[in-house]
Amino acid sequence: MAKQKPQKPIRVIMLGAPGSGKGTISKKLLAAHGGNHVSTGDMLRQAVAAATPLGLDAKRFMDNGELVPDAVVNGLIAEWLDAHRSEGFIFDGYPRTVPQADALGAMLTQRGIKIDLVANLAVPNDVIIRRLTSRRSCSKCGQPFNLEFMPPRVAGVCDKCGGDLVQREDEKPDVVKKRLAVYEKQTKPLADYYAARKMLRNFASESSETTVAEIEAALAKK
Repeated sequence: MAKQKPQKPIRVIMLGAPGSGKGTISKKLLAAHGGNHVSTGDMLRQAVAAATPLGLDAKRFMDNGELVPDAVVNGLIAEWLDAHRSEGFIFDGYPRTVPQADALGAMLTQRGIKIDLVANLAVPNDVIIRRLTSRRSCSKCGQPFNLEFMPPRVAGVCDKCGGDLVQREDEKPDVVKKRLAVYEKQTKPLADYYAARKMLRNFASESSETTVAEIEAALAKK
């Protein structure tokens, strides 16, 4: 039997408001293609949990639903690109601003890396608010739940370890609305930025399976 030809690494930027499904869709694409799910949110939360100087500085912004300063985030990305230059990736939640996009473009050019696609997930705000405010996580093991789509067997109790389920500060209703307002003001202009460079495709389905199939079709044309 002939060996299957390895798939070309994909290099994608995933845009969309918090709760639009960037993480879920990214992971499904990478399960098929391999590569790295690069989430600056995860990077920063790990730094907060470890109480590093970066984490302590970032925490006050994150708890208020505000964006972490560009200099901090760009530095994280530059270090990551140097360590993973030849690998595929999906950037989830970065860039968030036009200045970050300019910085990323310069970093990629310097390293000879080309982006295949910028995928913009256009999900209505009411759907996003419902998704985010329904999230819970275990205070002991961190296991995620969603009260609508993936509820625990016993209310308020983790199925995995029996710990108490808690709601993150940045997923409470008032903070979620503030996060969306910040997104509208500072991040949504990225769609125009990448559209002007003929790199953007919009994906409007609320179904992750449909969106993944549409993104795969767009990548196949590259």
